[in-house]
Amino acid sequence: MKVEKRREAMLKAVLSGMNDVAALCGHFGMSEATVRRDLRALADERRIVRTYGGAASVGMHEPEESLDTRRESFREQKEAIARAAARHVQDGDTIFLDGGTTTAALARCLAGRKEIHVVTNNLLAVSVLAAADVRVTLIGGDVRPSSMSTLGALAQVALTRVTFDKAFLGADGVVAGRGLCEATAEQAFLKECIASQAAGVFVLVTSNKLERASQQHWTPLERNWTLVTDALVEAPIRARFEGLGNVTVETAEITSKES
Repeated sequence: MKVEKRREAMLKAVLSGMNDVAALCGHFGMSEATVRRDLRALADERRIVRTYGGAASVGMHEPEESLDTRRESFREQKEAIARAAARHVQDGDTIFLDGGTTTAALARCLAGRKEIHVVTNNLLAVSVLAAADVRVTLIGGDVRPSSMSTLGALAQVALTRVTFDKAFLGADGVVAGRGLCEATAEQAFLKECIASQAAGVFVLVTSNKLERASQQHWTPLERNWTLVTDALVEAPIRARFEGLGNVTVETAEITSKES
């Protein structure tokens, strides 16, 4: 098979969900070196994204869901993830809550906790926490209506003046070995600023976002961090993240009360 046709076939396989190098080797009957070389060539052409042990579709410029849609989608999974994340918050902690509906669910779990300080750019979280007498600091910046969060230069400057025991981040997608993807460069860079100011980093996403490169802007996570997702995550995907060595994966079960 000519190189061009082989790479087109490999591209179709990756886009159909065959993301692991070993699986691609078996499917095409090729050596690991050849598969990796072809994947590298496709990535250089920006047709795929290289990941730890494989590849993922680029999915650039995927339309963002509306805020109302995101509030309703995967609600049970988000609530389970939020409860699991809340167990990491100790009295005396200063934490950061990123924008997003899953971190807003965490805010609801923290309502009434008097011995914590929450710093956030999430306007959905502010109303919940302030009403429950939790100490809240809202960082400034430009309001992004589609996520009801703040970002931009003022937010970045504010982050240089405070540190956190733990930061809880959301994302449009999370790809093993590459990081978090977001719709805008400002969002991606702000998450990098947040992570740099935190002693511990937690990424809260539903399992449908794992190995999903739905946007083109990236926040690399090369430090140790914890992925908190729902128990529906597929075993091979979980193994990819655990295989990185710097990621702890926690899964949250959906209780019968939520079903």
